[in-house]
Amino acid sequence: MNTQTYADAPSAAAFNLISTLVPLVGRGMISAIFLLSGLSKIAAPAMTIGYIQSVGLPMPGVAFGLSTFVELAGGLALLLGYRTRAVAGVLALFSLVTAAFFHSVLGDQNQFIHFFKNIAIAGGLLHVVAFGGGRISLDARRG
Repeated sequence: MNTQTYADAPSAAAFNLISTLVPLVGRGMISAIFLLSGLSKIAAPAMTIGYIQSVGLPMPGVAFGLSTFVELAGGLALLLGYRTRAVAGVLALFSLVTAAFFHSVLGDQNQFIHFFKNIAIAGGLLHVVAFGGGRISLDARRG
């Protein structure tokens, strides 16, 4: 039996504020990990390329450039809410691929945590794919 009354429900103004600000804050929080990771790759390219080589991926220089671009351009686009659904889809796929290639030794607790962190990030990004960037986004300004 549902005992919730209309008095328990948030007011229309509070709901409007939440539905306006939460997508922006969420996009900012998710984009931070991509932006910081992309910047760390630029700060230490040799280390990143060495890490890519250590997992046996072909063309580590190309993988370095592509991953840096995806993280920086995708992170910025997600933050700004530009083509949000498509960008979130690409970043979700990127998160799943990096989980599979770089964090697949699930017997190692650190790798286990990173693997499921990437899965959780992909899940949050799929939520963005489903619901878009919200009212405070470049997508909303474009109509």
